[in-house]
Amino acid sequence: MELFFALTIGLLTAVGTYLMLRLRSFPVILGLTFLSYAVNLFLFTAGRLKTAAAPIVGTTEAPSDPLPQALVLTAIVISFGMTAVMVMMALGSYLELGHDRTDAKTGTPEDQA
Repeated sequence: MELFFALTIGLLTAVGTYLMLRLRSFPVILGLTFLSYAVNLFLFTAGRLKTAAAPIVGTTEAPSDPLPQALVLTAIVISFGMTAVMVMMALGSYLELGHDRTDAKTGTPEDQA
């Protein structure tokens, strides 16, 4: 199970990094979303993968750690807000410039060809 989670985190990180290196704003937003998914899985697995372990001390011999679960919930809310702000910035940039390129060139793509 740990190998599956490690491979999934690695794959999400690789896809997120690849998409963040694109020259369009939409793939950059998707890349950051994939990276946030990878971080969430990493935080979740940091609390150790246990089955049938209550997060309350004293109810079982080896309770699970509730802190990674709280961190993941907080990270989900923060990444949702960050994604919403980035989408609004990308939309404003598209409406202002007429394209969604991220390489800081102004004008339309036809002017640059």
